[in-house]
Amino acid sequence: MSLTNATPVEAARAARFASRTLAILPSSARNAALTAIHDALAAAKDDILRANSCDMSNAIEAASNGELSQSLIKRLDLTRPGKFEDMLQGILEVRELDDPIGKIDRRTLLDDGLILTRKSSPIGVLLIIFEARPEVIANIASLAIKSGNAAILKGGKESTESFKAISAVISQALGTTEVPNDALQLVLTRDAIAPLLQLDQYIDLVIPRGGNELVRSIKKGTQIPVLGHADGLCSIYLRADNPVDMAVNVIRDAKLSYPAACNALETLLVDEDALTTVFLAVAKKLLEEGVSLRCDAASKAALTSTLDKHLAVLLQDATDEDYKTEFLSLILAIKTIPTSPTPAAAADLAITHINEHGSHHTDAILTMNESIARRFQQGVDSAGVFWNTSTRMADGQRFGFGTEVGISTNKIHARGPVGLEGLTIYRWLLDGQGQVSAEYGAGGKQWKHQALPVEDRDRKYMARDEEEWEVLREFRREKCMRNCS
Repeated sequence: MSLTNATPVEAARAARFASRTLAILPSSARNAALTAIHDALAAAKDDILRANSCDMSNAIEAASNGELSQSLIKRLDLTRPGKFEDMLQGILEVRELDDPIGKIDRRTLLDDGLILTRKSSPIGVLLIIFEARPEVIANIASLAIKSGNAAILKGGKESTESFKAISAVISQALGTTEVPNDALQLVLTRDAIAPLLQLDQYIDLVIPRGGNELVRSIKKGTQIPVLGHADGLCSIYLRADNPVDMAVNVIRDAKLSYPAACNALETLLVDEDALTTVFLAVAKKLLEEGVSLRCDAASKAALTSTLDKHLAVLLQDATDEDYKTEFLSLILAIKTIPTSPTPAAAADLAITHINEHGSHHTDAILTMNESIARRFQQGVDSAGVFWNTSTRMADGQRFGFGTEVGISTNKIHARGPVGLEGLTIYRWLLDGQGQVSAEYGAGGKQWKHQALPVEDRDRKYMARDEEEWEVLREFRREKCMRNCS
């Protein structure tokens, strides 16, 4: 990784060339690079945290002047318990995952001696633009290297010192490996963003990680495909049949474990039948822990008549805008779902609300009725739709991806937490013996289109790739020795 002072064109071109070398490195070489990065970051923890403390001091001052939000400061802080260790662990978990490159998932016999293969390959060059989170550099570095992609990173100015420190450590670590340093580049100047977004001849995918303003401005400013989400407006639909203990535990986690996260709960939909039963316990717990409840008329009336007066006075009236807002704080919008002729009809009302007001990120239902839960999961048009669990479970590390490059609400290529698989595409390989298209069709030869097994062929290809790369490395060593002598 380099702190590049190159022009946007030079940086993108260098990344493109590096991506071609990285794409053919064997898994062993890419894994060795991840080990080197992990060990170097672990050894440099004190230096990195000192740099992060400088960023935090500046951010706290900016927040006191109204220039930064409190949620952004939380994302910036690397000293939060376990955050640095989670960053390091994510690198190791990515290293231990199966190699996503060179996987063959389909083989077809088109005709005798004519075999079609679909094989996974890297996307190429990624441009990642993010705000605040300094650990994103390590996340992206590990995912990019493992998936064979080069990456250009641009972080927010509020994290500059942290970025510099982490980048310097990663750059030094890569110098001991076979991964080209230009495969990972950190751009510091904001002026570089707009030109980079125009370089579709070199950059294959843009991944923004930040607030909705950032994502929307990037989507408007480029023709390069963009992967990501603008908002994390997550909802939970609470039904009366859900056990009180489960409902309190899940909803508390979804809202309070990390309110500034994109998968935190922002809207709670409550069946009318649940207002004075399970919802009462949930509301009481949230209010006691400092959550401001913005209620519609029905839910406010139910709570006012049952809660202690000192808690009831904390209730607020909801507006239509509250159901479209990602609060990222201790505020929760409450909406009542009217009792309908059937549970399915009530569920459909909740589904409609979520599809019309949500951000298609992650939504959940709390119920003991499996048929209603499956109806909800089928009907809600979101990247993640959960049953009897917290929206905060939407996370690459929790999904077993090691870490994630981001969460996508796209409907093309990748959706939900994006790990290694989301950073690969595929190529069609066709092995023939001189066949031409004119031989087939009316009056000619007929296609066989016979599915073939893939496992043995996959292992054979991977072994061949490792062998060919070892030959190439030996050739380069000999060439270097000749040039140096």
